[in-house]
Amino acid sequence: MRIISAAKLFTATLCMTALVGCQGNTPADGGKSEGKKEGKILAEVNSGSITTADFDRELKNLPDYLKAMADTPQGRKEMLDTMVIRELILQQASKDGLDKGAEIEEKLQDLKKRLIVEAFLKKKVEAESNVSDEDMKKFYEQNKERFKAGEQIKASHILVKTDKEASELLAKLKSGADFEELAKKSSVDSSSAKGGDLGWFGKGSMVPVFEKAALSLKEGEISSVVKSDFGFHIIKLTGKRAAGIRPFEEVKDQIKAAIMPTKQQEVFQKIKDELKKTAKIVVKEDVLGNIGGKKEEPKTGEQKPADAAKTVVPEKK
Repeated sequence: MRIISAAKLFTATLCMTALVGCQGNTPADGGKSEGKKEGKILAEVNSGSITTADFDRELKNLPDYLKAMADTPQGRKEMLDTMVIRELILQQASKDGLDKGAEIEEKLQDLKKRLIVEAFLKKKVEAESNVSDEDMKKFYEQNKERFKAGEQIKASHILVKTDKEASELLAKLKSGADFEELAKKSSVDSSSAKGGDLGWFGKGSMVPVFEKAALSLKEGEISSVVKSDFGFHIIKLTGKRAAGIRPFEEVKDQIKAAIMPTKQQEVFQKIKDELKKTAKIVVKEDVLGNIGGKKEEPKTGEQKPADAAKTVVPEKK
């Protein structure tokens, strides 16, 4: 079992998108003025602010595994804190004059071109990269050995930081509280967004103490509090299945993920061919040959230009 710090992941992701995903309202004068912004104010940062609209925009641009973390109160708090830090950096950078200059403008223009190309390709490729049920069934029949699996169980869990909190949640469950709802509200794991669902897994997939507790449960049964290096768990076993080849319906998503890259590559190649077909393209090979890199050496047996010149100049006597 791997539980990664939401704060570290948020920080890495938001820093990577600082140029294009920042609040976009940090003025060049270091935050002295700010235009009207959408949404309610979540945080005031010097003369700037972060609004619910800013937060929603960031959330939309996050990868799915981080979106799940932002579904928890702690995750949202850490994400907002990361946005505050980034806003402070942007304001200070603006005061230092680092938001101006030819180099920044050049990089922004390059980035804009890449984003436009990315948006174009995403739209075209997604629209034309269709994987049919027939394609998936054919792949399944030809690759059944890939879908063999040992005995597996399916479980959900609630992860909290203290034994006291876990014990209180366990008492609520014993009194009839809904496991999924408690997981969504209280679990600090990214699986909280799915009601604590960890999906199917076999032996060796989870840390030993968690696995031992999960395997000892009957289907539908809830464990007592289980302590691991990640915190305190309450585990619910939601399914068991014997070893064998998984049914097609269970592995459809895996098959689609396996086929999709090839489909997308085919569509991409088709787009390139169509664009070139209607375009006038003239490549200056002589100019290209003189751009950086190592110059081509003559093949073995061929004379270099200087050597060739020597052979036609008679020696002086």
